[in-house]
Amino acid sequence: MARYEHPASGFETRAIREGQQRTAEGEHNDPIFVTSSFVFESAAKAWARFTEKDEGNVYSRFTNPTVRAFEDRLAALEEGNRCVATASGMAAILTTCMTLLKAGDHVVISRNVFGATMTLFNKIFSRFGVEASFVAPMTEMQAWSDAMRPNTRLVYVESPSNPQIEIVDIEALAAICRSQRALLVVDNVMCTPALQKPLNLGADIVIHSATKFLDGQGRCVGGAIVVRDEQIGKDLFGFMRTAGPSMSPFNAWVFLNGLETLRVRMQAHSERALALAVWLEDHPAVKRVLYPGLKSHPQHALAARQQKAFGGVLSFEVVGGREEAWTVVDSTRFLSITANLGDVKTTITHPATTTHARISQAERDAAGIGEDLIRIAVGLEDLDDIKTDLQRGLDAIAARPVGRKTAAATSA
Repeated sequence: MARYEHPASGFETRAIREGQQRTAEGEHNDPIFVTSSFVFESAAKAWARFTEKDEGNVYSRFTNPTVRAFEDRLAALEEGNRCVATASGMAAILTTCMTLLKAGDHVVISRNVFGATMTLFNKIFSRFGVEASFVAPMTEMQAWSDAMRPNTRLVYVESPSNPQIEIVDIEALAAICRSQRALLVVDNVMCTPALQKPLNLGADIVIHSATKFLDGQGRCVGGAIVVRDEQIGKDLFGFMRTAGPSMSPFNAWVFLNGLETLRVRMQAHSERALALAVWLEDHPAVKRVLYPGLKSHPQHALAARQQKAFGGVLSFEVVGGREEAWTVVDSTRFLSITANLGDVKTTITHPATTTHARISQAERDAAGIGEDLIRIAVGLEDLDDIKTDLQRGLDAIAARPVGRKTAAATSA
């Protein structure tokens, strides 16, 4: 059957309708094409497909209708021209870099990135002659300019960052990249296109871990790359076709359905996260709350300008160190102790010993990830229940002599 053409172009309409292609069965929901290969009408038709003279399905490693539907929908939401889906968020980063970089190239990266991303550049790409420079603080444009070299090919940034929740001025950074003829890659995992559209702010490439908010319920692992440049899109697809870091049809179907409720969920996550951040700021066992929705956040005005809301993830520093942070984590009863985020279930983790445990102490110190830091991805449970679950551990810290002394000194 012909591709479904929706009559409107609003975000919610695209999130529900874009990419849908009904079959002769007339199904209302998106089907799952669980097949490894496709049958051709003749040897000549097979030849035309394999040589790309005709469009159509060949092999599910690189052409599958369900995966393509997810790609089309996400590309529409990010207002890009092409999306390439991958097996994971890290596979999306790998595919981007393997496609665009070669030995002798230089990459500039924000210091505050996911631990596995830092390891990928430091320990994997470095073996193939790609050098990386890490920028801190990521909020200062001069630091980015100073890090640029004649052979800088790519600039990579998370905004908001994980777990420090720092915000970069994407438009300003994009201008620096253009002046250096470097491509700007923005990890949009924390905001999703429901809250932020980096391509509209000047970015060249958007990276997603679909595992997070795009799914929304922590069911599947996947990644995606969205671009506007047709040639970059073709090159990314070419690498994915040959190297095979492909998304499975089932996972694509899960993500496709997750996109239908993306904006509603992101608004609800943001509302709860802001309320929780305000509450945490007033607790005597909390030294500092990192959330861009708070006026105390250094990039609050910037986040308000380039995001529709402030997101569902926050971090906070407790009075004390690892022991006190673990006390808070272990005192919870229903919050999920897991490093994943973007779930309807609230998750809590200690970044220094989980997401960033494999990088060196010096790298954690440079990124500002201390033993006192806790990250919470606020889910969609009742806010009072989330507060009550955190209250036990926080009150236990505040009741300690050292906690009272430090909290009093902080207040003073």
